[in-house]
Order: sequence, then structure tokens, then C-alpha cells
Amino acid sequence: MNARISIVIFFAAFSLAAFAGDEPEERASVIIAIGAPGDEGYAAMFAKWAAHWQTASATAHAKTATLQGDDKQSLVHLRQMLEAEPRDGTATLWLVLLGHGTFDGLDGKFNLPGDDLEASELAALLKPFHRPVVVICSFSASGAFLKPLSAPGRVIVTATKSGAENNFSRFGGYLSETIADPSADIDKDGQTSLLEAWLAASRRVADFYKNEGRLATEHSLLDDNGDGFGSPPDWFQGVRVVKKASDNHAPDGVRAHQMHLVPSASERALPPALRAERDSTEQEIERLRQAKAGMSEDAYYGQLEVLLLRLARLYHQGGEALEKTQR
Repeated sequence: MNARISIVIFFAAFSLAAFAGDEPEERASVIIAIGAPGDEGYAAMFAKWAAHWQTASATAHAKTATLQGDDKQSLVHLRQMLEAEPRDGTATLWLVLLGHGTFDGLDGKFNLPGDDLEASELAALLKPFHRPVVVICSFSASGAFLKPLSAPGRVIVTATKSGAENNFSRFGGYLSETIADPSADIDKDGQTSLLEAWLAASRRVADFYKNEGRLATEHSLLDDNGDGFGSPPDWFQGVRVVKKASDNHAPDGVRAHQMHLVPSASERALPPALRAERDSTEQEIERLRQAKAGMSEDAYYGQLEVLLLRLARLYHQGGEALEKTQR
């Protein structure tokens, strides 16, 4: 890497940490749905998982609503909650589904106390949304939800890789613990991204089965590029994808790493418009990195320099705006 690019990287990182803006921040929404427990043991467990999400949401000052596991009208109330949410905007909608699931060979189902939530219905309910959406499918057989829910602008996490993995899933418990856990912050930027929380939770799942001497019956997937294929956690080294699918599907992870339920103070200070443009530019940089092997060195670094200079200009604009507010 040449000296000019190194200077750009330093300037961008410094500006991001220093910048704070006065543009009002939209509040994220977190909808937590506790499914039908089946027995009291699971009821207590799912309630504990939900409590972890509620604590993280409160820390984030997010708008939070919880559907309890004994609500016979859960599906009706979930529809109402989603219909009441804004369709557009920059604030993320988090939908967290905790419990059991099934798959009948045609459609995945999240088991609610009354009527079950089918993957096809949830896809229809989410179709009008153009704001960022995260769906956490923390239940058995949830892999069947991946393709129906996948779409541009969404991050989908499933506890299993398919509908056939229908044994009880522990993944949801671990993710509820890591979603705001500072120890899961791999890149040490002062905040735990969804990607980092997912990787940490997946490691804990693998460790559980290894320590118990049992064959793993759940394998989580993450999809954030809208192609509906998803990526497993063992494709990542740190926060970067180091493996690719044999059919060369685009890797996941970049968008999930830009999602933080509990953002740092410096992240919260960024105006939404600036954050959106920064995120878009970072995604372009990652796509360029993925294409590096097929490019000449001059072409690669030439395009990389353009993108890094764009980042630097964004942060410089933010710095100028900050100076105006302080005069």
C-alpha cells in the first residue's frame, strides 16, 4: 500500500472518532416475540433470553415491544405491531423471534401460542419495508425462513441451516447474551456489531456440543446481501470472509458488521445521512477487495484510493458541520 493511501486511512479513522453532529437520530425499533414454550422449562428459558434483548434495547434507547409466550393472539398482535411501524427511514427495525419452529416440507413455521407464524406470511408482512430490517430467527428449523425473508436491505440470522434441523436450538440464548457484550467486539471499535455477536454466539454453540461430546444439530447462517444463500460462521476470520461458496455467490457479513443494536457514542454522533453514505462506500470497498484477485495491482489500488478519498471527504464535511455547531 502506498503512503498516500495510508494517510487517507488514518485521516478517515481519526475523523470518524472525532465527529459528532446535531442531526436528530431516529430510534431503532425492537419487536421481541416469545413463541409457544411447550413446557415451563422452556418458558423460563425463553423469558430469560427475551430479558437480555430487553436490557440491550433499553441501553440503546430503542422503542421496544414484547409478545409474551402465553399470548393466544400473538400472531394478530405481531401483525399489528409491524403494520404500525414506519415503512421508510434510516432507523433499523429488529424483529427477534425466540422459541421453537417446525418445517412441513413446504413452509417454515415459528410456533406461537395461537396460530403459528409462517415464513411466507412474514415475508409478505415485511415486503413494504424499505428501512433497514434485521430478523433474528432463534428457533429450530429456522433455516427454512432464510430464502423467503432474504431481500436487499435486510439482515437475516437463522439458528439452523435448513428446516431439517428441527431439534431444540440453543443458539438464541447465546446470541441474546452476545448482542451487546463488549467482549464480542472483535475489531475493538467500542461497539459490538450484529456480525460480531453472531460469530461469538456461533462459537458458543459449537463449544457446547464439543464439550458435551454430542453431534451438533444446529448450524447458524447469516444473510445480509439479499441473495438468500447465507454464510456459515466458519467462513470468517475475524470479521472478514476468507472462504467463498463454490458457485461464487457474494459473501455476507459487511452489512451485518454495520449494524449495532447498542452503538458507541461516536457512532451515535454521526448524522444518519452521513452514516448511510459511509456504509455504502464501505460496502463498495469490500466488493473491490473481493474482486482484487482478478485485477492488476495498479487498477486495484487506484480504485481503492478513490473510495478512501471519498470516505475522507465525508468525514471532513462532518467535521466542518461540527465546527459550525460549536461557534
